[in-house]
Amino acid sequence: MSDQPAAAEPGRLTTREAAGRLGVKPETVYAYVSRGQLSSRRAPGGRGSTFDAAEVEALAARGARREPPLSGSDLAFRTGVTLIDPDAGHYYFRGVDATELAGRYGYEEVAEWLWTGTLRPGVRFTAPPEALEAGRRAAGALPVHSTAMDRLRAAAVAASAADPLRFDLSPDAVLRTARALIPALVGSLPAEGARDADADRLAQRLWRRLTAHEPDEGSLAVLEAALVLLIDHDLAASTLATRVAASARAHPYAVVSAGLGALEGPLHGAASGLAHRMLAEVLERGGAAPVVADHLRSGRRVPGLGHRLYRGEDPRAGALFALLDRVPAAGPALAAARDVVATTARHTDLYANVDLALAVLSVASGMRAEAGEALFAVARTAGWIAHALEEYAERPLRLRPRGQYTGPQPAQPLP
Repeated sequence: MSDQPAAAEPGRLTTREAAGRLGVKPETVYAYVSRGQLSSRRAPGGRGSTFDAAEVEALAARGARREPPLSGSDLAFRTGVTLIDPDAGHYYFRGVDATELAGRYGYEEVAEWLWTGTLRPGVRFTAPPEALEAGRRAAGALPVHSTAMDRLRAAAVAASAADPLRFDLSPDAVLRTARALIPALVGSLPAEGARDADADRLAQRLWRRLTAHEPDEGSLAVLEAALVLLIDHDLAASTLATRVAASARAHPYAVVSAGLGALEGPLHGAASGLAHRMLAEVLERGGAAPVVADHLRSGRRVPGLGHRLYRGEDPRAGALFALLDRVPAAGPALAAARDVVATTARHTDLYANVDLALAVLSVASGMRAEAGEALFAVARTAGWIAHALEEYAERPLRLRPRGQYTGPQPAQPLP
């Protein structure tokens, strides 16, 4: 492994030493970090990670290799990434309230901490020139009517082709890929505003791809918080797709491509675009009542309302609404969203979800309807990588459910 320092600090172990003490492969040590069972710290000189010897001994005493098997199917995943508490209306990354993380740290800081267990204040992700150029050329070659999701999917494939070492699935290599791929995806989107600066946060770079409006401090804080809040949400459809790909040992670019494909469904990432169009119509017609009535009359769901996991308001929506309250320009769109919630509540017991909050941000900031979906995709890439790291440490090809055949019984005549 190339991540081993010459010697660990007193009381700390290198990755190889920790793996030897636990009797596992080095990759599994990183899986314990991703599950929150071990904490890590970058080694002096920035080469690899070190681990607290006492923590490693305690984990070894608990029998790290002797975890009881899950009951039932392998499709019940062990994961240390996200815990959702639907009764309390909270969700947690590595045991920490996600809304509190979003109020304290930026996207890149939370993503790095989620992957490694180490908080690196001020960390910035940068894309290598060849990946950025490949992504931009691929996205730019698409037809003019192509969506942001079309461009992101093309950029992921192009960045993959530009990386001859993409099949290296060691944890350090996967993390290097992640730190490069996310800004490459953002950089593949056409710029609406000023040029990027090297010191810009990812949120600042993304803002310029979503709108030509200059961001005020409050609006940029909403975008940054949205990126953090959307990093992961347990085994959503796109995350399940990425774990299946990782189980087959697909490289990280292919894992992200699998997630992007599942995310594009209208019931997943694209839902915020429907909410955007609804809010724009509410503002145009001067109130929510006629718009909600049209949805109910036609048997369509009112976008941006309800979540299968939460009985009340989606905590992500609540956190973003609180930030949007501080943005004067968001006032009309926020009032329209609250009008939709109140109007619909007369007929059914539904609460705001994160798609409605994203729609408020996109409408108020002069973004296109697809902006929320692009924001969702960029944010969730960090979560997909966290799940891929976990899945790479599991038995390969374990996600092989058995089909229940319902076709004609053999032997049928040859057609």
